[in-house]
Amino acid sequence: MPSHLSRRNVLLAGAAAGSALALSAAPTHAHGRPRRPFGRYGSPSARLTSTTLYVHPRGAGDFTGLQAAVDAATGTGRTLVIAPGVYRETVSVPADRTGMTWIGASEDPRDVVVVFDNAAGTPKPDGSGTYGTSGSATTTLRPDGFTARRITFANDWLRADHPGVSGTQAVAVKVMGDRSAFFDCRFLGHQDTLYADSASLDTVARQYFARCYAEGDVDFVFGRATAVFEDCDFRTLIRPDLTSAPFGFVFAPSTAVANPRGFLVTRSRISSEAPDGYYKLARPWVPSSDPTARPMLTVRDTHLGAGIDAVAPYTNMASGHPWQDQRFAEYRNTGPGAVVTVPANRPQLTLAQAAAHTRQAWLGDWRPQA
Repeated sequence: MPSHLSRRNVLLAGAAAGSALALSAAPTHAHGRPRRPFGRYGSPSARLTSTTLYVHPRGAGDFTGLQAAVDAATGTGRTLVIAPGVYRETVSVPADRTGMTWIGASEDPRDVVVVFDNAAGTPKPDGSGTYGTSGSATTTLRPDGFTARRITFANDWLRADHPGVSGTQAVAVKVMGDRSAFFDCRFLGHQDTLYADSASLDTVARQYFARCYAEGDVDFVFGRATAVFEDCDFRTLIRPDLTSAPFGFVFAPSTAVANPRGFLVTRSRISSEAPDGYYKLARPWVPSSDPTARPMLTVRDTHLGAGIDAVAPYTNMASGHPWQDQRFAEYRNTGPGAVVTVPANRPQLTLAQAAAHTRQAWLGDWRPQA
């Protein structure tokens, strides 16, 4: 999926780009007939099912905001159909909303945007401290069996607007449930954009991302989930605040040592706004909450653009946990960022090993429905 309007470009373009994202409440066809705000997904007067709710920013649905719809969607198997618009709010989905589905009513994920601007260092309104990384998330998804289709999840907090804030992590979405699937979605931010996590250290959360787009700079795809990224696009951003490499890191897995599967990236693409070689492919995250973590990342059959440092694509986050002791591997990657110049810096799977690094192996008995 092409990046189209990146979150960064939208911000720099200002109100004109913002209005391009926020479609009118009832856009018209070329023949002048009003377009149905929920497209082919029914309406409050013609529901797809009795468990379907409709969200529209200007009142044509059951709710004008996502959190209000989530609060009302009690029980399991509920569906939210979301009309085009920019939903500026934080959204938290409780764990008991199992089997929930969010559908962007447009065929283009740029048209349905969930965005807010908290960072880890943002003070809470009640004066109780700052949000921290997890608390900065625009959208927090706790239930098992969650599915999203054609939605943009964004965090538009910018370092340049907050020069005194040191906690610059700003999460667009934190996913914690098992069997969480995202199809044709976008994840926009800078540091810590997409947090693929689990509910607890001893819980395995399988997550699947198909035909998605994620952008950022520092550790912008991170966490301890068992996550598959298939046919996805990742884009590294320019850093106006830095003049030398590295600008950042694409992946920062924190896989628990007992989990045999961390992040798998397959048949995907990594591109960059930054100069050649200014980004690392990954670094291992061993959090203080899990000092025994052994991060795992496999990148296979993927095109690595020139933005990736081909000589030394991996680096350490902490000296006590060198990347060489983790579970990093590649297989049959292409592009200038995949050229092997120092073999010791680029662990490669054998053909036999690669046979076990597949979507089927990662997801087990779960088959996400495209």
